[in-house]
Amino acid sequence: MFLRITVIAQTVALLLQAITAGLLLSSPDGRMSHRAVAFGAVFTVLLCLVAALLTRRLSVILPAVGMLVMALAQVALGLAHVKTLHVPLGALMFGVSMVQLGQAWSVARAQMAPE
Repeated sequence: MFLRITVIAQTVALLLQAITAGLLLSSPDGRMSHRAVAFGAVFTVLLCLVAALLTRRLSVILPAVGMLVMALAQVALGLAHVKTLHVPLGALMFGVSMVQLGQAWSVARAQMAPE
């Protein structure tokens, strides 16, 4: 249950990152909101990794570690203003998060199914 909640939070945080990226381009206050949501996104990625470690399943842990690596790269690229890599990596992270979300729901259904 904790894994599903953290993956949902991670996916929502990454979606908010995309929204605030649009605000960054159209509003003077966009940079502050994008930066604030970035901290929340990294935090949710870390929570997701903790939840994955608690499952003790390698198929869940490896994508969570990959997300952490991508999140740290995202922060570095964003601070360096390397938009040519920052934007596609953000899209990739959202896609990976959606896959993780699907896996978390399917694992939960498999565990709840009667034998």
